[in-house]
Amino acid sequence: MAHGVAASLLLLLLLQIPTSLSAGSAAHPAYADPASCAATSLDLDPMRGAEHDGAGGRILDITHAYREDMPSWESDEGLGRFVWLAKSMANGSLANNSDMKLPAHSGTHVDAPGHVFQHYFEAGFDVDTLDLHVLNGPALLLDVPRDKNITAEVMESLHIPRGVRRVLFRTLNTDRQLMWKKEFDTSYVGFMKDGAQWLVDNTDIKLVGVDYLSVAAFDDLIPSHLVFLESREIILVEALNLENVKPGIYSLHCLPLRLRGAEGSPIRCILIK
Repeated sequence: MAHGVAASLLLLLLLQIPTSLSAGSAAHPAYADPASCAATSLDLDPMRGAEHDGAGGRILDITHAYREDMPSWESDEGLGRFVWLAKSMANGSLANNSDMKLPAHSGTHVDAPGHVFQHYFEAGFDVDTLDLHVLNGPALLLDVPRDKNITAEVMESLHIPRGVRRVLFRTLNTDRQLMWKKEFDTSYVGFMKDGAQWLVDNTDIKLVGVDYLSVAAFDDLIPSHLVFLESREIILVEALNLENVKPGIYSLHCLPLRLRGAEGSPIRCILIK
């Protein structure tokens, strides 16, 4: 009698096992039934955008999204392919896994002192040594005159008060949408050497943010970088997306990748108002 009951219960359990877990199923044991994971009832439109509202305030993402046709230094071809699917679930892999390769100074990125000083590079002053206190805190976003590079005269005209430690300079580069053009443009606006020196000598600024691939004007490329980075006290954040952001004071938050041995790194920057 007991044997018969046990046999009946076993048969009942076997009948209730889903057919998706049978020997003929193609699902990996670690995954649920593919049918149960179907996304037909889900919203398949990824959320993208530069503004996010929340209890802590409005977050403005001032980082450019990487894309194949974004400008790359001294190239007419743009950044090109930088990420590809090395392993694909569609081809039988257990998960999707991408490989990535891109220049450290592409897109929104940060410069470390070793970028232009060989002795700093050899001493290990890489992006992993940058001061996170400088990269995060109150920041002033301002517009600069649109008809010239950032010279000492321009810097003096901005009347940046002492005590301001982080400044994001919006220039003609944003108006011309240079970061949206594939071809590198040598006519971008940047700091001339005398403008960089004026900033070092007459302000308390420790973070300089700009809206194209280099903080320095093309005609004063290395001299301006040398002025900014010689003391190892100033951090340069380049190629920020400052479109549709009002001038003013924000809470700035920037985090580079911890790339030991690298003199530059992609960086994610946001403003909170």
